Amino acid sequence: MRKALARSLFLLLVPVLLVSCETVSYYGQAARGQLSLLHGREDIEQLLADSSLDAQTRAKLRRVQQALAFAEHSLQLPSGGSYRSFTALDRPYVVWNVFAASEFSVEPTQWCYPIAGCVSYRGYFSEQAARHYAERLQAQGLEVYSGGVDAYSTLGWFNDPLTSAVLRRPDHRLVALLFHELAHQRLYVPGDTEFNESFASFVEQEGLRRWLAQQGQGDAPLLAQIARENQWQQEFVRLVSAHREALRKLYDSDVPQTQMRESKQVLQAQLRQDYQRWRETTSYTGYDRWFEGPLNNAQLATVASYNALVPFFENLLAQKQGDLPAFYAEVAALAELPAQERAERLGR
Repeated sequence: MRKALARSLFLLLVPVLLVSCETVSYYGQAARGQLSLLHGREDIEQLLADSSLDAQTRAKLRRVQQALAFAEHSLQLPSGGSYRSFTALDRPYVVWNVFAASEFSVEPTQWCYPIAGCVSYRGYFSEQAARHYAERLQAQGLEVYSGGVDAYSTLGWFNDPLTSAVLRRPDHRLVALLFHELAHQRLYVPGDTEFNESFASFVEQEGLRRWLAQQGQGDAPLLAQIARENQWQQEFVRLVSAHREALRKLYDSDVPQTQMRESKQVLQAQLRQDYQRWRETTSYTGYDRWFEGPLNNAQLATVASYNALVPFFENLLAQKQGDLPAFYAEVAALAELPAQERAERLGR
């Protein structure tokens, strides 16, 4: 264990020696946060052998083990040693991500890191640290949005532990989350957040569908609930994407900035009104908290990053007659293309 932790510390801190003081501080908190997760983890098998473990946690951990086995054998997703240990947290989320964008651009700000490449967010293991960084970005004239995340992947560099933050999820959403994070270990393109997250989101959805079918969880109420949730998510994505596209057209126009700013506020107000009408129709309140946000360019970009290319991957799997190995091979070939050529193939 000590050797593993020493190796982890070395891998995390080497990049710190090569960057500026500000970035050293950022990597320092990242190293401390990652090491705290690794240091506090407990083997799930040993936890399950403890007779004092409460029944609810025991059932969740058993479900995780079943989902990992399914992911490896039926979805061809490598889990390695990830999610076979458990870390209890004293906070509701494992990290908080900060997103940013310019006032008149729908494209998110990018941050570049060793291994992961450039991504459209900056993660902090402390909510306070994330808030302070967001305030600094706002002082620079950027629009910002931040939110808690209950899981993330180190892309196989470490054996990621399961954390207490994810156990609040219903079983089917817990299983879907595992498939999403393992998809990142299967395939990841440094510097292409939209490709990576859309791919993982699609694998999550397809994996859950296959999991429910194999596990015999085909009772009508559960399947109907999941179908409704998926439909609501699709409608939410379409709603936000349509308004984001309207903003894009506004920013590309030649109107003066003062008028552009006023038109932007009108579009943001329209998005809230459209959501309220949709909410009244569906009686679904799951997105209320999201709509309490500023609805600025940074926030709208988070929806695009995770969902924009899902329809492409859906069509691709259908072309492969549901053959996952053939699907993965085609996606891997796309991942090898230069960024511009890949974007053209994906129709972005």
